[in-house]
Amino acid sequence: MIWLTWRQFRGSAAMMAALLVVLAVTLALTGPDLAAGFSAGLADCVPNNTCDRFYDVFLDTYQTPFMALSLVVLLLPGLAGLFWGAPLVTRELETGTHLMVWNQSISRGRWLAVKLALIGLATVAVAGLCGLMVTWWSSPLDRSAVEDLALMAPLVFGARGIAPMGYAAFAFVLGVTMGILVRRTLPAMALTLAVFAALQLAMPLAVRAHLMPPITATFELSRANLEGINIPRDGGQYPQIGLKDAVPGHAGAWVLTSNLLDPSGRVVSGNDQGSYVRVSSTSGPCAPSSGAGDGCLVEINRLGYRQQATYQPLERFWPFQWIETGIYALLTLGLTGLAFWAMRRRLS
Repeated sequence: MIWLTWRQFRGSAAMMAALLVVLAVTLALTGPDLAAGFSAGLADCVPNNTCDRFYDVFLDTYQTPFMALSLVVLLLPGLAGLFWGAPLVTRELETGTHLMVWNQSISRGRWLAVKLALIGLATVAVAGLCGLMVTWWSSPLDRSAVEDLALMAPLVFGARGIAPMGYAAFAFVLGVTMGILVRRTLPAMALTLAVFAALQLAMPLAVRAHLMPPITATFELSRANLEGINIPRDGGQYPQIGLKDAVPGHAGAWVLTSNLLDPSGRVVSGNDQGSYVRVSSTSGPCAPSSGAGDGCLVEINRLGYRQQATYQPLERFWPFQWIETGIYALLTLGLTGLAFWAMRRRLS
């Protein structure tokens, strides 16, 4: 049974192995230069305190391959579910080849178990290798991305570490289960894609932020969390300030909410341009003639304006990886049980 399963799968396995080799060679050839460039730039910027600008330039230079590789890792589990999982059983049900195997004294449970174990392990291994290779190559860029593309950001988190292995296992077994339930390849593929995409959206939007209780804290305004100060030059009475999705002292944190508090501790409402602060813009450090320099920022802090942020710190990256992977592992076990039940009941 193992030999038969391998023979049916070896073409796909050889193609995927070739793609992994190409990816590994490409990353191995370009990774050391990327790391060396980051180290050299970091050594130059630290004495001059210009690392923020260096991070921006360095990330912009490599943003296209950075996003492309992340996208590959994010898509790979779904593709495994579509093209390896969904057709695995339905292809044999549609052609009738499963009857030949079942008549060879091989039970349905053993038939399904061998397929799930052999091809499922290959799926997890491919996703794990791809994710770990991209994590290694992207590490200098992940250190440069301290805001929107930081490690804890939803679009990056799922393409790093061990999480892709959990996604791949779930997507593969989901495809197999849908195939057993609907017994048609194309509908099974469509259902697999819909369910997997829905869960992949729900996890970062509704679940991941609460895997551990988020931290809520109040911070003084500084260049670390301030987007800018807009000094009105058209007769407006108050300046506007915009906040970054960042918190001082916690570079790379995943900021869930970021609000401006007035001196009484109430949230200051704002618009796309920022929130108004009741600081004179006709005279003093926030006047147009003074610009939006440090003096204006000091005055705003002196009056008691603060940032209130709810966030998940970067230090929770690996705990979140293990917790989320564990959730997908439990879902995979549940789907596996459903697949065996459906195999015995619905295909009897």
